[in-house]
This record gives sequence, C-alpha cells and structure tokens, in this order.
Amino acid sequence: MRFNSLAFRLFASAAVWTLVVLPVTAILLVSLYRTALERNFDARLNVYMTSLVASSTTGGSSQPQEPAALGEPIFTIPFSGWYWQVKPLDGSVRPLYVSDSLLDEQLNLPSQSNIPPDNSLTRRAYAAGPEDQRLRVLEREIKPAGPNSTPYSYVVAGDGAEIERDLSEFTRLLIAALAVLGLGLLVATYFQVRFGLSPLSGIRKDLAAIRSGQAEKLEGELPNEIRPLQQELNALIQSNREIVDRARTHVGNLAHALKTPLSVISNEARTHGGPLAAKVVEQADVMRTQITHHLDRARVAARSSVIGDVTDVDQVLQGLKRALDRIHEERKLDLEVAATPGLKFQGEKQDFEEMVGNLLDNACKWASSQVRASAEPAEGKRRFVVVIDDDGPGLTEEQRKKAVKRGQRIDESKPGSGLGLSIVADLVHLYKGRFELEPSPDGGLRARLELPAA
Repeated sequence: MRFNSLAFRLFASAAVWTLVVLPVTAILLVSLYRTALERNFDARLNVYMTSLVASSTTGGSSQPQEPAALGEPIFTIPFSGWYWQVKPLDGSVRPLYVSDSLLDEQLNLPSQSNIPPDNSLTRRAYAAGPEDQRLRVLEREIKPAGPNSTPYSYVVAGDGAEIERDLSEFTRLLIAALAVLGLGLLVATYFQVRFGLSPLSGIRKDLAAIRSGQAEKLEGELPNEIRPLQQELNALIQSNREIVDRARTHVGNLAHALKTPLSVISNEARTHGGPLAAKVVEQADVMRTQITHHLDRARVAARSSVIGDVTDVDQVLQGLKRALDRIHEERKLDLEVAATPGLKFQGEKQDFEEMVGNLLDNACKWASSQVRASAEPAEGKRRFVVVIDDDGPGLTEEQRKKAVKRGQRIDESKPGSGLGLSIVADLVHLYKGRFELEPSPDGGLRARLELPAA
C-alpha cells in the first residue's frame, strides 16, 4: 500500500477516525460508570443514614439519643473506612456521637466545604478521613422535633477505595475490549479497502493486457460505479483504432494523389529531352523520394501509437533468416539468428521486419562469410536489444555517421537506393528507441537496435 495511493488514503482516514473515536468512547464510558458507581454507593450510604436518623430521633426529644448499632460490623472495626457521626450545629467542636470505628477522630463535613445540598437536603462529597483514607461522605441536617431544638449534622461515610477498585477493574476490561475492537476494525478496514478497490486493480491488469496485445478491450462485469469508466475506456480505445485507420487511409490516398501527377510530369519531361527536361525529371525524382519518406514517417507514427500491437521477435528473425538464406544461397553465408523465448516487440510486425530486415540484408551484402543476429531483454527496462554483426570490411567512424543519412551510399557497387539505414533510423526514432553503428568483434560492422518490449 503506497503512501500516495487511494487505498492508503481510505485506510488512513478510517484508522485515524477509529483511533480518535475509541479513546473518546472509553472516556465517556468510564465517566458514566463512575457516576453509576457513585449513585449505587450513595444509595447504600443513604440506607445507613436513614437507619441512623431513625434510631436517634425516637421519643420526640429535643436532643438526639445515642443511636443503636446499625447492624454492620464494619462500623465497629477501628478505621475500617466506614463511619458515622452526629454533631450539633451550634458551634460545638466535638461531635455528640461517633461510630466505634472512628474512635476519637471526627469527619470533615461537606457543609464546611460549602457543598450545596441536593433536592433531598443531602450533601455529597469526597473528603479525607483517618489515616489518609478517601471517603465518600453523605451529610444531612436534622432538627429534632422538640421546642428550641438545635439542628444536628448526621454524617455517614464509606471507603471510597471500593469505588476506585471497581472503576479501575472496569477501566482495564474496557481498554482491553476497545483495543481488540480497534484492532479488529483496522483489520476489517484494510480488507474492506482492498476488496472495495480490487476492481480498479483488475482494470489495471486488463489495460496492461490490451497494451501487450493479449486483449482488445476491457471485459468482465464491474461494479455500477466503475462501469461507466469501463465503457468510456473501451470507447477511447476503439476511437484510437479508428483514428489510426483513417490516418492510414489518408496517407495512402495522398500517396496516390501525388505520385500519379509526378509520374506524368516525369514521363512528359523524358519525351521532350533537353536540359530543362532532365532537370524536371531529376527534381520529380527528388520530390517522389521526399514524398515517400514523409508519408512513411506519418504511416509509422500512426502505427506506433496504436494500443495493443505486439510482435513475436523470434518469429520475425526466423522468417528473415529463411528469406535471406534463399537470396544469398550462392554465397553460402553462415547466417545465425537467436532470440530470448517469449520476447515481444511493442509495435507492428511490418515495422519490425523493415528495421531488422534492412540491417540483416545490409550485413549479408557486405559480409565475407558470417552474419550473426541476437535479441535479448535490456536489463532493468521494458526494452530489448537487437545486435547484428558481420565479418565484412566495416566502416570508419566518419562513414558510420554518413551511412545513416538518407540516400547516402558508401559503395555504389552494391545494389540499392541508399535509403535502408536511414529508414531504420527513422523507424527507431518514431518508436522512441536507439540505433547505433559500431565496430564488430567479428571485424566488420555491428548494428545495435534498442526497442520497446511488450
């Protein structure tokens, strides 16, 4: 999954959202659970508060009586974390009554910290207790029924560590559960993205097959969202083929339209004779050569842009070998050709035959006894190299530069128009390849072609 890929963007956005939402969810759930724990704990303290008030205010006395035991041994164990006390609110320093568990200590009152009472006139708060205990405290003001009675503060406190222990256990379980959930969501998102974008990967493979000539259009059933893309690409491929076909037709029509008048001009000039007629014939031949040259370039340029044309390299080399063996049968040349199995040229067969055929024919004309041709992939590129060696006289550096110019002939004794090497150079250029002439290890000339591979 690459950094700038669509799959990475989808996965990263989902992962960031997951990593943000899950911690927020954890904080919210922990807060809600704490509230629930405190509510339940306060309900338990309120039961003890009700029992304490009821046991100390019987008989209609203006002063609370000493409460009876609340039925819980935890209020008798010293510093157990569970306490109660009754204290007058007349400025007295010491409480009136305290639980056995509190001994000679007294509790900090929520009213002293200005905690407001709720609808039931009860104050709730956390406060420090004996031995640095953290207590959950409930305080309620009760005024006895007697005349001129003083209000009293009734306080019940419980060990807040119970709340923290339950909350800590819940938090650990919640973090573990959300971690597993988050990991599962990330894995599910990864496979969801891969599965959701798999049709695009299929399109890429189908386009590669079209470019390599293994298919003519995008096939198969695609999702509704991608089907319009499939249709447009198939229409574009078909339109490209139609444009190339029209270009070929126009090139052929133009060739016939121009060559016929030129032939008429040349024939008329030859029948009249004289210097002017000779000049007309000469220039008409030059025009015919130039027309052929540029029409061939236009034809090849159109063909080289066609999607899906591929040529088997070894098949072409073997066919050229058979033809040249017959042509040069009397000279008994040793012509060897070899190509890497499965090697394909990204272009039309006719153009490849013209490039390699010209070079092989030229090598056979000048070779003394041997011509060798090989084709193999270029390292690290989608290209391949064709190398043709002969054991002929070879060429100097200046002659090699001159040989690729159109119409230049190094030796007039050999048949031909002098266009072969320059035609090869033009074709190689149109296919964005490379063409070089070098000295051959066999003593003659080496022609080296680098062309696109399918």
